[in-house]
Amino acid sequence: MITRKDRFSQSMQNIPPSGIRKFFEMLIGHDDVISLSVGEPDFPTPWGIREEAYYHLEKGHTSYTSNWGLIELREEIAKYMTRYNLSYNPTNEILVTVGASEGVDAVLRAILNPGDEIIVVQPCYVNYAPLAELCQAKVIPLDSSINGYYPTAEQIKNAITPKTKAIMLCSPNNPTGNLLNTTEIEKILKGFDGIVVIDEAYIDFSDKASWLTKLNKYPQMVILQTFSKAWGLAAARCGMAFASEEIISFFNKVKYPYNINILTQKLILEKLEQVEIKNNWVKEILS
Repeated sequence: MITRKDRFSQSMQNIPPSGIRKFFEMLIGHDDVISLSVGEPDFPTPWGIREEAYYHLEKGHTSYTSNWGLIELREEIAKYMTRYNLSYNPTNEILVTVGASEGVDAVLRAILNPGDEIIVVQPCYVNYAPLAELCQAKVIPLDSSINGYYPTAEQIKNAITPKTKAIMLCSPNNPTGNLLNTTEIEKILKGFDGIVVIDEAYIDFSDKASWLTKLNKYPQMVILQTFSKAWGLAAARCGMAFASEEIISFFNKVKYPYNINILTQKLILEKLEQVEIKNNWVKEILS
């Protein structure tokens, strides 16, 4: 006989509720309290960008789009990357995701089998471990605090076993803000055949180069970015996944069949033409 408890996934039942989301819910409606729960700007998206949504509704742009994301958006993202001397093929090296979080979900579902191990450098964004556990993988937490919150190559190498399938990193780190030590991480990349995921949700706030500059050198990397933070579009839910053609093709295979809504994608297209506004916001936030 199936009990009430047996109706639900054991993996799901073992995952505790998110503490950050709990605090976020508590703060809703309290305008006199400064919320430090979720990472988003304290300013609204400019009216000109929001008005773009009305325009596309009036034009009847309400259909599904390619699972990869609108080709014109991927082309614009590739064009944006050329500002940093980066060249990406918009047809097979860029995947538009529902925030960087869906990118994390897609990569883990694409690579993890039950019993696989994934090293998650901590502290970190709260969703990494639960998403891996839903894949029935074993999360190996790596406490970076013992090295001043900078994971070292030796520390990571000591955690690698024959079952290690992936390493999950975040740079700039959420919540410390620290950047990964390039020399230390490259030592790992040179000797680890598994997937190395680097979440760069806050890269726009850094004066250091993105790990995208090393993707061609280390094709086992997956780089995730988002428009939620510096671009002021948290509720629009739009992110980007960058990887080799082979890896991206598997992500697209496990990605949900109904892609990010077309209105959001049109908004992002508009936003990418106003890079200086984003840059000014970043300067204001950091000042």
